[in-house]
Amino acid sequence: MIPNHPKLKAWVDEMARLCQPEQVVWIDGSRSEKERLEARALASGELIKLNPQLYPDSFYHRTDPNDVARTEHLTYICTQKKEDAGPTNNWMSPEEGYRRAGEIFRGSMKGRTMYVIPFSMGVVGSPFSKIGVQLTDSLYVALNMRIMTRVGSRVLDSLGQDGEFTKCLHGKADLDVNKRLILHFPQDNTIWSVGSGYGGNALLGKKCLSLRIASWLARQEGWFAEHMLIVGIEDKSGRTEYVCAAFPSACGKTNLAMLIPPDSLKAKGYKVWTVGDDIAWLRVGKDGRLWAMNPEAGFFGVAPGTNSKSNPNAMATVRKNTIFTNVVLSEDGRVWWEEGDGPAPEKAFDWRGRPWRPGMKDEKGQPVAGAHPNSRFTAPASQCPSISQHWEDPQGVPISAIIFGGRRERLAPLIYESFDWKHGVYVGATVASERTAAQVGKVGELRRDPMAMLPFCGYNMADYFSHWLSMGSRMAKAPKIFHVNWFRKDEKGKFLWPGFGDNLRVLEWALARCRGEGKARKTPIGYVPAADGLDLSGLALPAGAMDKLLDVRREEWEAELETQARFFEIFGSRLSPEIWAQHQGLKDRLNTAVPA
Repeated sequence: MIPNHPKLKAWVDEMARLCQPEQVVWIDGSRSEKERLEARALASGELIKLNPQLYPDSFYHRTDPNDVARTEHLTYICTQKKEDAGPTNNWMSPEEGYRRAGEIFRGSMKGRTMYVIPFSMGVVGSPFSKIGVQLTDSLYVALNMRIMTRVGSRVLDSLGQDGEFTKCLHGKADLDVNKRLILHFPQDNTIWSVGSGYGGNALLGKKCLSLRIASWLARQEGWFAEHMLIVGIEDKSGRTEYVCAAFPSACGKTNLAMLIPPDSLKAKGYKVWTVGDDIAWLRVGKDGRLWAMNPEAGFFGVAPGTNSKSNPNAMATVRKNTIFTNVVLSEDGRVWWEEGDGPAPEKAFDWRGRPWRPGMKDEKGQPVAGAHPNSRFTAPASQCPSISQHWEDPQGVPISAIIFGGRRERLAPLIYESFDWKHGVYVGATVASERTAAQVGKVGELRRDPMAMLPFCGYNMADYFSHWLSMGSRMAKAPKIFHVNWFRKDEKGKFLWPGFGDNLRVLEWALARCRGEGKARKTPIGYVPAADGLDLSGLALPAGAMDKLLDVRREEWEAELETQARFFEIFGSRLSPEIWAQHQGLKDRLNTAVPA
């Protein structure tokens, strides 16, 4: 399956000379190839076969204990000018990046196989799609890429003899954390990742290409590459409207993408369709609307906390053809994780491969988790019961609303609508979330995460905001922009909003606003639902809960303005004056607001 593409063949040969693999194997995407790769992975111990009666064609994998998550501190944007990477990215010069990583790659694949994986992000041949070629010495990566992307000969056919592609070099080397680098060279359309076998660091089509490199390309070419879910809401008339939403981690992104309506909204005829759970590429269509496609072909989801209550569609998706990573493995070939389904197995092995049983405690008397907090499942999107019939439409789906959100105990109301596109960009640029006990850092500490893209924007974020602002003028009918907060608490520290399926009540109001309907009242921060604006039928909320959920507290927003300003100041003169104008506009509206 060697391609008739001189530049591609020359690059593969050059990288093979650098890494010195024993053999080079081109991935063709066939079923027989998948079975061969799985057999090799089982023989080498990279994979363990799960109980075929319970999990048909599914496997288990453990990563090295020092290699269990994205390593943001070792992730770099390698541009010629440091200011093009910006203050929120780690920067390294291209020359230093190639030199340092090259020293680690040199000879690192001796005795190993280099797999050449031609892959497409997006439906092959779609106007949205981008092609990459990943080289890797990891069978685990090769098998995961077959789930997460479209791979093989059809991609090479689309590439032709001289098509553009992202050059993706990955190698495990010796998995030494001191020799681990994830490097992006946007000006060369190149990614080099070495020293890690973990998903986000090793599946280079995911965050590396689909967000960091793609965001750079999107700015040059006039589109968006965003850390967003895409979901369709169908009403009783059969009309389906699509929403994109961006949330920082631990804010319920995947659950919203696979939402199941509560009974009272099911009775109104609502259905929810999943298009994507993590990444959206958006382009302006010929009709002047914004259209979105999910560039991925699978889900790479966090296991702990996923269960039949929080996300039944996800649980149904992973019943077959799935690779589980760093969860609990029982002696009889079952998988389990904390806050998952069913009781923990009595005889099992934890994510490190050590004997484990429920109720185990460490020397300090603390419970010993069986699954790693960042343990994962990789499953085909096509298996999701709620997958949209349009999820692989080459033109994408038209977007009515863009929703941003974060985890704020007090500040942000349940939902508010921006005044216009420019104000909406400002709303997205000021997204922040409070750390939970499951995250590194002080609980309650505020993390700024504009558009939920802080770890994934492949260039200076001030330029990113400017790109968002400029895109507004390219659309004849821009989506309305909203902000949601499912996590507001009462004075006793209890959540005021039930979340999960009931979040559809909030989306219903947002879509009504997009149609020029929906009752609202104007506040200094934007429009919030009127007292009777949301359909609360079948929902038993405590007295006064909705008032608290929709309250806009002036003194807290005035304090918020100060923290926003400190964040914006790091961008210096590169930050668009429009962002500062929106900041001043909010300050003025708060100063002139009549106290409730």
